[in-house]
Parts: sequence; C-alpha cells; structure tokens
Amino acid sequence: MKLLPFENTWPYERIQDDIYFDECPNCGAENVLTYMKKEQLDDAFDGVKTDIIMPCCHYKITIAEADNDYLWATERLRK
Repeated sequence: MKLLPFENTWPYERIQDDIYFDECPNCGAENVLTYMKKEQLDDAFDGVKTDIIMPCCHYKITIAEADNDYLWATERLRK
C-alpha cells in the first residue's frame, strides 16, 4: 500500500469504546464524540476503509488506516 502523507492524519482519543476528536478537522468544533464504533476502528487497524460522519457538521471522512494515535484519511485533513 502507498504511504499516506502526514497531512492526511488526525489524532483521536479512545475512551472505552468511544472515539473522540479534540477538534473537528472541518468546522473546528471541540471535544467531538464521533459515531465511529469499535468494530470500525478495528477494521481501520486492519487497513479496511471505513467512512465516518462528523456529528457536528456532517462532514464525511474516509479512514484508510489507523494506529494507536492517528486516523489516516484518504484526503488531506491538516491545513
């Protein structure tokens, strides 16, 4: 698989089975609880693409991969 650039990453926090973003990459809302389920995160760890919709602004992010600190998207998330 082609290496994704760091601009395509976004940090996340996992508290039990909940996935949080400190800030939405689209609208800047703070402390966003995503609709991402544990199974989706596990799929991302295995390299299976999964979509998440941000509840604050309905922005769709396609996650290509994940590690313990970052979600790796198919598009640029950092400005």
